[in-house]
Amino acid sequence: MIWNFRPLAGSLAFVCLCASAAAEATPLTPEEMAGAARTDGLSIPMPGEFMASLNKLGKIDWTSKFRIPIGTNYTSRPQMALNLGGLIADGYIAIEAQDQMQVKNIGRDVLTLAKALGVSKDVLERSGSIANFAEKSQWDQLKEEMEATQNEVKQSMAEAKDQDLVTLVTVGGWLRGLEVISGQIGAHYTETGGKLLRQPGIALFLNQHLDKLPEKTKDDASVKMVRKKMADIERLIAFPLDKAPTVDEVKELNKLTTDTLKDISKKQK
Repeated sequence: MIWNFRPLAGSLAFVCLCASAAAEATPLTPEEMAGAARTDGLSIPMPGEFMASLNKLGKIDWTSKFRIPIGTNYTSRPQMALNLGGLIADGYIAIEAQDQMQVKNIGRDVLTLAKALGVSKDVLERSGSIANFAEKSQWDQLKEEMEATQNEVKQSMAEAKDQDLVTLVTVGGWLRGLEVISGQIGAHYTETGGKLLRQPGIALFLNQHLDKLPEKTKDDASVKMVRKKMADIERLIAFPLDKAPTVDEVKELNKLTTDTLKDISKKQK
């Protein structure tokens, strides 16, 4: 099964950089971010679309959202998939910041993990054009190329019947987006901003899919850790519609997501 995603930004980028939420896109309202209607799946905002909701709060210094580069030499496929999701969100940040070198570096790391996970040759061959667009600062063309890559990767994973990896990539990207948003809101707190963090439906849905993973996948150290942390994250973002989280709760959420992502990126012994 491939989940349904919001039409605003297209389907979720399972491997390549998350560039589809253009600056002019209409930000999500708190109510839209609160959850999503189910059909055969759930409408989940992709990391770029999720983070674009910050634009309604004012000008964002996207460069300040960069993080220390993570490794790509993992031996665990579940851990690769989780980190791939985080890199997807990192790619969106780099494009919003219009940082050529950051785009190319993240693109290289994404493609390293993509190759290790066995995506199609057609996807990997796009790396040259991605680097070329970044070098020439052709941001609109770069976004189009990313969207095309996303579609190919989605198809590649569907054909390989790697739904378990799709779940983990989705979780990794969502966590990175949540880290960035909670960090920004925690540092510049308003109740309006705090309400953007309400996503109980999405957290529940992702936790349910994590619970349905095969036992072998759930036994992976990184997956065990994520499943444990996701329960606490769901608690923090399941506040009532008419109530905003406190600044302390937002900072607690940010620390939780930051710690989770750091643990995900640590090479297993």
